[in-house]
Amino acid sequence: MKQTTNTILMIRPINFRKNEQTAINNYFQEDIDLRNAEINKKAQEEFDTYVFKLKSYGVNVIVISDTAQFDTPDSIFPNNWISFHENGTVGLYPMFAENRRLERREDILTELETQGFVIENIVDYTSAEEENLFLEATGSIILDRVNRKAYCALSPRADEDLFIEFCEDFEFTPVIFVANQTVEGKREAIYHTNVMMCVAETFAVICLDTIDDKKERKNVLKHLKEDGKQVIEITESQMNNFAGNMLQVRGENDELFLVMSKTAHDSLTQSQIAKINNHCKIISSSLETIETCGGGSARCMMAEVFLPKT
Repeated sequence: MKQTTNTILMIRPINFRKNEQTAINNYFQEDIDLRNAEINKKAQEEFDTYVFKLKSYGVNVIVISDTAQFDTPDSIFPNNWISFHENGTVGLYPMFAENRRLERREDILTELETQGFVIENIVDYTSAEEENLFLEATGSIILDRVNRKAYCALSPRADEDLFIEFCEDFEFTPVIFVANQTVEGKREAIYHTNVMMCVAETFAVICLDTIDDKKERKNVLKHLKEDGKQVIEITESQMNNFAGNMLQVRGENDELFLVMSKTAHDSLTQSQIAKINNHCKIISSSLETIETCGGGSARCMMAEVFLPKT
């Protein structure tokens, strides 16, 4: 069982903008005073630079373009609708925003098979949308694949029963908690676990301040520590700069890297950077337009491919 992969699926946007359907409970999204065409062009430039950077470090990036068939402003974030597993299983997930459900494309699976990846089985949770229940893949769920633990901050996009069903199907131990952020003086549920937490091979980056319940906070820490993870804490202000939205990947010669945006990197202290550098190098790229309009960052743009190859 591996925690990290060398292969990443990324979707190049053609109609990126602030998605009005997700802005309801994604408090990271903001308005930009630009026309949508201009926003999309900037997002494409950021996307292409980011992909180029990943490839230059030896990460295998499979880029598939979004299609004009549907209006899918958030297609750049594939990690919310699909997950890939080492046993050849693919998970498909129920999405909160109706226009995000259109991102699920069978031709993407066909393309992966064409490239030699083996898909043995599809576990499809999408019918839960009919009951208004959602679980947005590795946005909602942080997987410790080696220790078979799954961390989930409950929210309108992460239903507890669905999460437990996922854990039973994929054989993970559930670690459940609530994570909040302050929005206009009120504590509101954070829309995705992956903006406040990242689990790497030997460490975890986490905003513990978001877990208001002391018992829950203690429980999350206990799990991370008993699995030998060094816990690197970030503040809520750093989380708002996407410092929790990171992913560890493998590059050339299996070298490990922690990928994050420039905004996230700039928000870290020297001490935090030194702690991360004790484990692996950092790759950062400017994703300002994508972060501001999309409310997601470096991690959200990468769907990790763990499927076996023929």
